[in-house]
Amino acid sequence: MSESAFEPKIVGFLCNWCSYRAADLAGTARMKYEPNIRIIRVMCSGRVDPTFVLKALSLGADGVMLAGCHPGECHYIEQNYKTIRRFKMLKHTLRALGIEEERVRLQWASAGEGALLASAINEMVDQVRELGPLYWPGNWADNEGSQDAIQALPREHAEAMEVPA
Repeated sequence: MSESAFEPKIVGFLCNWCSYRAADLAGTARMKYEPNIRIIRVMCSGRVDPTFVLKALSLGADGVMLAGCHPGECHYIEQNYKTIRRFKMLKHTLRALGIEEERVRLQWASAGEGALLASAINEMVDQVRELGPLYWPGNWADNEGSQDAIQALPREHAEAMEVPA
């Protein structure tokens, strides 16, 4: 597959009360946004565990968007502040795993901000398209191509990860 033909797969975790309704508004108002996002409605962005993001990436997503109510406007009082803390932790974890931070995005969008959410989706798709495919599962030790992936690493990392034959 050539880089120009790459179309990223984005998973979006959108809160029920604001950002999911913003996506609905964007759709009903016929605002154009990239079809690369697959939306999962959650009751609150504060309910999105960082492992959900890692699981989405491990199952083939090239990027993940978390979207919720603006801070201070959460229907569950202060849960989006919890989202901010978890998002910072998540970015730190991604750096440690060698995954570009730009593959995840935190976006605030109220129910009336369909255009803002549509614009954010388009920006994220373009950004992940530039990064290219993640191929994260292809680098795991239990996959057939793991030895090739290990050999492509710098020598000191490859030696530490070699799997006995």
